[in-house]
This record gives sequence, structure tokens and C-alpha cells, in this order.
Amino acid sequence: MNFVFISPHFPHTYWQFCDRLHRNGVHVLGIGDAPYDGLEEPLKAALTEYYRVGSLEDYDQVYRAVAFFAFKYGRIDWIESMNEYWLEQDARLRTDFHVTTGIMSDRIGFIKEKSLMKQLYLDAGIPTARQHVVSDREAGRAFAEAVGYPLIVKPNIGVGATNTWKLNGDADLEAFYDHLPQVPYVMEEFIEGEICSYDAIVDSRCEPLFESMTWWPPVMNIVNEDLDLKYYTCPEVPEQLRDLGRRTVKTFGVARRFVHLEFFRLTSPRKDLGDVGDFVALEVNMRPAGGYTPDMMDFAHSTDVYQIYANMVTDDRRGLPEAREHYYCVYASRKDGHRYARTHEEIMARYGHCMVMQEEMPPMNWPQMGRYMYTVKLRTMEEVNDFIRFVHGGPEE
Repeated sequence: MNFVFISPHFPHTYWQFCDRLHRNGVHVLGIGDAPYDGLEEPLKAALTEYYRVGSLEDYDQVYRAVAFFAFKYGRIDWIESMNEYWLEQDARLRTDFHVTTGIMSDRIGFIKEKSLMKQLYLDAGIPTARQHVVSDREAGRAFAEAVGYPLIVKPNIGVGATNTWKLNGDADLEAFYDHLPQVPYVMEEFIEGEICSYDAIVDSRCEPLFESMTWWPPVMNIVNEDLDLKYYTCPEVPEQLRDLGRRTVKTFGVARRFVHLEFFRLTSPRKDLGDVGDFVALEVNMRPAGGYTPDMMDFAHSTDVYQIYANMVTDDRRGLPEAREHYYCVYASRKDGHRYARTHEEIMARYGHCMVMQEEMPPMNWPQMGRYMYTVKLRTMEEVNDFIRFVHGGPEE
């Protein structure tokens, strides 16, 4: 089996996907823009061959790399990057090389464009916030009058909270149209709720081989207000979220993928959407959750999601037993310029026994993920909250 892995060096933990595929007997053929000598040793060991291109943005270069691998190793069975930024290019490559084990170009819009996602939710009867595709000022005013403030405006294609704003009233709406972005935008009613993700590895029948839930803060606030990040993977998946997650996967028709589906858990009742505690669809991401979240799933569920993914690729099955031990896996980070009550040494002295990851993040991740991260494995929500307060507490607290 020949698996072309686009950009296997980023994020750097993705070497584990390559490693588990290699263990399962797969030829892992890497294409990236980083020098081979700069790759981590475990990644080098997992790759059958690596083809460096001058730029992953240049489709012709990447196409020629895949063509070279096809000439040398035979038919390409899989093409994946696991990275939101390259999903459209992945689909184009699959289409051009007739690789049918993933999303093709004719379906990529439904997983990249928020407006198309919304229509599929509605068609399937999955509760979701009302949305308006931004056009002229009058249409925006009419939408605001219909649903009320606040509103959220965000790019129709995009990930995270980049270029996302909250409009609290008419003045904000008018200012948005005064400086209307050149890329397509959508406008949505604001939902009072916590963000929770349904994360799963699904087989060829769109059935889950692994399921998990992670609680997230509003990333828009983390970036725009320069807040410290905290989030955690939970030991269990609530039944309603499990049902909606599975229905969403089948509605979008995605198979043989690692998926990250975002939902609101309502903190106040919303007419036509649900009561407090109910889940409402936000958006789909047909790739693993960002950062170290796959590793956090491993720690929370005492498993190996990288191996489950590899088993899905080669055998279309999970291949690992369900673990008996489940935990909260909690991430808390610190940023430059913030003042904290406790030192690094104090954090390690108190939580070193349950610390599963601790390091300095790459600079490009500092605005969202913080510069220094601490990740622990805990039993209860009380312990989770104590840990977050200990790491994030300021000197005045």
C-alpha cells in the first residue's frame, strides 16, 4: 500500500501517523517543503522516501512529486495531509490521480465552506444557528433585525478564529460594512454556549472506530483579548453529542477519516434550538483536532489514536481494545507579558507526577496556544479547575 503524506513534519507530532502506518507495512511517501536533514529522526525512520518541493503552495511541484512516486512505487492508494490548509489541494490531487479513499474535488466545498455546511445540517434536521451569506448592507441589516444582536461574522472558508468578530449592535454592523473584507463572509446569530467537539476516526461505512469529546474556550476571545488558553479532553462522550456526531458524519458522507466536529452546548435555552445542556452544530473539520489534541485523546482514553487510524487505513477496523481507564486530559498555557503567581518550578513540583506533556510551543502558535504549555491527566472536574487556577492564577489572586 502506498500512502502519500503531505507535509508530514507539521505539526511535529504527526510523525506518529507515519510511524504507525509504517508499522502496518505501508509505504509512507512524504512530500514537504522542509529539508530532509531537518526532519525529526522518528519521522525519517517511518518514511519510505521523502520528496522535497520548493513550495507546497505550488500545485505543479506537488503534482510532479506524486507522479514521481506513482512511477516508482505504482498506484497511489491514499493522499492525506491531515491539515486544514491543504484539504482542498489534497482533494485535487486525489481527483487527478484517481485516488478514491478520500474526499474528491466535487465534494470539498461541503467541508470547506461554512454556507454549504449549514445547508447540509438543515437538510438533515441537525439543530444549528441561523446564517446569512454576507452580501449588501441592506441584507445584513435585515438579518440582524430578524435574529437580533449579537452577531458573529467570519470568513466563509477558514479555521479557528482568524478574522472573526462579534457585532454587538448597529454601530458594529455599519463599521463591518464600511470595511467589508474582500473574501466571502458569513453572518450568524450568536449562540450562548460552550464549545465542545466530537472527534472520531470513522471506517469505510462512516461508522466510528474511536470517539472522544473535548471542551474548548471561545478561540476568538483567546486571540482577540490575548487570554490564556485552557481546554480539556473528557473521559466520556455524552449520548446526545455521540448521536449528533454520528448523524453529521453520515450526512456529510465522509468515510475513512479522522474528523473534528464542533458543537455548542447551550448555556441558556434557545427557541427552535434546544434547552440548557443541548448540543447545536457549529461547523465541521474533516481532519484531526489541532495542536496536541490527538495526544490528549490518547492520555484521556488510555489508547493510541495514531494506531487506530493506521488500522483503519490498512484493515478498516479499530484493532485495539477499549481501555478501562479514562481521564480528563487538561491543557493550560502561558503567554509572554502576563504575570503569574506561581513559577514553573512550583507547577512542576505540584503536578509533575501527573504531567504528560510540557514544552515551549512554536512561535506561530503563541497567539492561540500560548508559549509554554502544561498538560496533565486528572480524575475529576474539581482537579481540572484546581490545576487551571494554579497555572493561570495571577499575583493578585
